[in-house]
Amino acid sequence: MNRILITGGAGFIGSALAKRLVSDPENYVVIVDNLLTGSMRRLPPRTATNWKFIKADVNHFNDISAIMAAFQFDYVFHYAAVVGVQRTLHHPAMVLNDIQGIRNVLDLAKNTGVKRVFFSSSSEVYGEPVELPQNEDTTPLNSRLPYAIVKNVGESFLKSYHREYGLSYTIFRYFNTYGPEQSDDFVVSRFLHQALHGRDIIIHGDGSQSRTFLYIDDNIDASVACLYQHRFVNDVINIGHDAEVSILELAQTILQITGSSSRIVHQAPLKEGDMRRRLPDIAKMHSLLQRPLISLKEGLGKMIQAFTVGQSARS
Repeated sequence: MNRILITGGAGFIGSALAKRLVSDPENYVVIVDNLLTGSMRRLPPRTATNWKFIKADVNHFNDISAIMAAFQFDYVFHYAAVVGVQRTLHHPAMVLNDIQGIRNVLDLAKNTGVKRVFFSSSSEVYGEPVELPQNEDTTPLNSRLPYAIVKNVGESFLKSYHREYGLSYTIFRYFNTYGPEQSDDFVVSRFLHQALHGRDIIIHGDGSQSRTFLYIDDNIDASVACLYQHRFVNDVINIGHDAEVSILELAQTILQITGSSSRIVHQAPLKEGDMRRRLPDIAKMHSLLQRPLISLKEGLGKMIQAFTVGQSARS
């Protein structure tokens, strides 16, 4: 049986990963989260017996050391982090604390027989692009955002621990991922909730800034395939979509799909943190999935359906 640790496992992506891994009876999954932004409602169903939740903070060595010593994990997915551009800008010192969590996990992993550490990095490490599509081997490191700095440091830690101690790793550079369990801190969920409730959709600037949007199922399929196929060991892989969409186009698409009467309202551009373009090279990801990615319209339809089911269950 694979013993797997997921830090940040009550977060949006971490919880989706946990549910997928728990669905395989050959895995035993321990989910660790301090519940700063995570939620217990995202955890796997209680009918499954091959998982355990522990409230703990990986930035506190005593918290995570006891857990890793007790379970002797085979694999670690280190997803615990302060997330959200505005949250990380408003709380830069809190973001920098995550460096200690990265070091704690790696120090313990190398000493407890962990076979591989999977790290959730971010497209933010690319800063403003110097080439498009953004390739894993070309990382300009020109972003000054605290969140991007921490992710850069984390990547360097993994590579250094591999060279020094032989600890294997895989770095996932996540581009925008969206899905039903995502909070309104992120653009797709925020726009969709605004449209469904008839509120103005707020765009900072003219909306020409672009992103790519990956549905959560594609993210998890690629991540799990990387584990099960033993692919991209000691390597970096972009996890994202290859269809570039402007923020204005995203808002217009959501209005069209929902039939909402919400207005698109433009406000002043953000002072920092809003990169002009994002477009990943996803050749590595395609080699894992061997299938087309879920389109934005299809993914939005899945989210709307999930919201409708959720509202019906609560009523």
